[in-house]
Amino acid sequence: MTTKHQTESHSAELLVARYLEELTSTGRASAHTIRNYGNDLADWLRFAERSNINALEPSHRDIRLYLVDLDAARYAKATINRRLSSLRGFFRWGQIAGLFEHNPAEAVSSLKEGKHLPHRIPPSDMVRILRVNGPRDEKGKTRLQTPIQMRDQAVLEFLYACGARISEAAALTVDAVDLDRGTARLFGKGNKERVVYLHALAIESMGAYLHFARNDLLRGRTDPGCFFLSTRGLPMGTDAMRKMFKTTLIQAGVRAAYTPHDMRHTFASDLLEGGADLRSVQELLGHSSLSTTQIYTHVSIAQMRKVHKQAHPRA
Repeated sequence: MTTKHQTESHSAELLVARYLEELTSTGRASAHTIRNYGNDLADWLRFAERSNINALEPSHRDIRLYLVDLDAARYAKATINRRLSSLRGFFRWGQIAGLFEHNPAEAVSSLKEGKHLPHRIPPSDMVRILRVNGPRDEKGKTRLQTPIQMRDQAVLEFLYACGARISEAAALTVDAVDLDRGTARLFGKGNKERVVYLHALAIESMGAYLHFARNDLLRGRTDPGCFFLSTRGLPMGTDAMRKMFKTTLIQAGVRAAYTPHDMRHTFASDLLEGGADLRSVQELLGHSSLSTTQIYTHVSIAQMRKVHKQAHPRA
């Protein structure tokens, strides 16, 4: 026998699916963002079910209870705030569509997060990271690369060359890359398109992978069109890229817990220290707001203070 609570849970799942489908059809968010919304809302539905809460008609106290539950499970504040943001978006959509009378998530405040400066990978570590799968060893001698090494090197050089988000690298298509011109078209947050530029080493690595390794990974299967492929000839996802990056750190003997996103941070910091203006860096990173890019000026200032302290005779 189906209970009232089970019926409510099923209705909530259908409505969430409808919301995600509308986001997809209207192109109001990227596939990566929509997937995160789906995961966040699915977690809310599970919490509501085990807490005997109507997922579609919660009070603001119910939502606060959900946040407390996440905090008790030691989720990061940024993750908790993202879950709350997903709920706000869902209930706002339902309110506009006339499905809900009000948005209970709007009455709940986000948790205050400490301000974290981006991690910058120092040049010495970057050299070691980019040498692991590269075509030359530490003495500069040419070595034979496997197809997987050629792919991994291409991913790493690409991330550092243009500051792409890992989700953008995973979604990169062959058609979006022009190695002759040294450019690539990316689709970032909100499906916003931008053109990024590749330096000579990135072009070399990506060209070698494209012409000599990609077909080996494809293994005669139907080409999915994505630039970076898995060992099964499928699109290389973000999880696979993160795993590859972690393995590369170990092989490079780098102990710091860097992430692929730190390649993006390093790209931005290096450009600013090299004299690039903030507005240009904003465009290259695909930031919608200049204030988001300005955090990298703090990194540069911190680095300059460190240099001053180390180099000045009276510091």
